[in-house]
Amino acid sequence: MTNSHPNFAAIVLEADRRPDDPVAKAAGVPCKSLSPVGGKPMVFRVLDALTASRMVTAYILCGAPKSIIDQEPDLMTLTASGRVKWFENQATPSSSAFHVLQTLPDETPVLLTTADHALLSARIVDYFCSKAQATGCDVVAGVARHEVVTAAYPQTRRTATRLEDGAYCGCNLFAFLTPRARLAADFWRRVENQRKNPLRVIRVLGWNAVLRYLLGRLSLNDALNRISRRLGFKAGAVVLPYPEAAVDVDSVSDLKLVENIVSDSQTGER
Repeated sequence: MTNSHPNFAAIVLEADRRPDDPVAKAAGVPCKSLSPVGGKPMVFRVLDALTASRMVTAYILCGAPKSIIDQEPDLMTLTASGRVKWFENQATPSSSAFHVLQTLPDETPVLLTTADHALLSARIVDYFCSKAQATGCDVVAGVARHEVVTAAYPQTRRTATRLEDGAYCGCNLFAFLTPRARLAADFWRRVENQRKNPLRVIRVLGWNAVLRYLLGRLSLNDALNRISRRLGFKAGAVVLPYPEAAVDVDSVSDLKLVENIVSDSQTGER
């Protein structure tokens, strides 16, 4: 049975895994998550959204390197006080997530996101977590319709998986709601390197699913049902109505985009 209490633990995965990350270099910071947006490093924007959420009560940062945290007084204060727990990055994002999940009680619902999710807000977090729990699934992913994202931000380029019922963009939001959901980390390890190639991801579902995908006859629910049957956990999705939920910072152009979005929103609030 899906855990129904709202006390999520949030895991924030450090987004920077390259010593020469172009976003970090453009921003003049030692790692990507410290790139400022609206005058605030992205990782703090993410942590602020989580702490403002009514659904999240525990906060875990996986990365940045300890040497960088020790140079950032605000991060060092948060981790030293225990308000935010810090774990060292593992070899891959999926192995990092799996490692941290193993340290948490099985009954604790977990929200997973990334430190480059600069437009994340408490509104998005609360919507996703509450809707995810209502699905009755073991693990749930947040997605947004591609047309909603491009209508709001026509200048952005987002990877989309095109299915029978529409094209969907990932939102870097995942809910692990039951002990069985821990199995999803293994599936993630198998597909994380293929996230820019939807066909290779679809192949995990079987060749019949590949054919249906190529013919435009594979829907989001079809894909989720096949994942559930083949991999031993019940997978679901929450379609988010917020286009900004699908915008993370993968490139220098993304950084400029989110800076403009935040700047425009701040101007509108004045």
